[in-house]
Amino acid sequence: MPNHMNNQIKDLVKSAIYSKLTNINLISKFDCVKQYPQFVLPKATFITLKKQGRLRGCIGSLVAHREFYNDLVINSQKAAFEDPRFKPVNAEELDQISIEISILSEAVLQSYTSIEDLKSNVKVGIDGIILKYKDKQATFLPQVWEDIPSFEDFFAQLSRKGGFDISCLNDGALVYKYQVQKIK
Repeated sequence: MPNHMNNQIKDLVKSAIYSKLTNINLISKFDCVKQYPQFVLPKATFITLKKQGRLRGCIGSLVAHREFYNDLVINSQKAAFEDPRFKPVNAEELDQISIEISILSEAVLQSYTSIEDLKSNVKVGIDGIILKYKDKQATFLPQVWEDIPSFEDFFAQLSRKGGFDISCLNDGALVYKYQVQKIK
């Protein structure tokens, strides 16, 4: 995406969070779409908030099921105020929070015959992973590789996050890969 559109995306996300705190209107959808028609296309996004380098909220969509503008606004507000792992963001800490926006590509199912086969098809640091097993699923954005660079540890922690064991990879778990465009 062009750099000026990235600036519009950053402004929109900040405005969405700020508006929820202050009840002041956000950047209008009409203005965004008028300048960048891509805002009406379906896109999947994740919004990650950090405070002093530590996770402060992260909510997103894995599938493009609503307009880009709406996905950004909804996920921004949910990351700031509805992530069940954290208390809602308050006005005093707003200036201390960094925001990372991830725009997801479509997830692609990976076929694999063994963990080694899967390992050879996953690009560490580039691929985000969705792991589905039975009726549960979990995802890690590609950025998580920065903190967990080992394939084995990455999948073990992703499995734990999903509430199942890493042995699920030998028992028919579905693995999807996707990439992101990051905007900080």
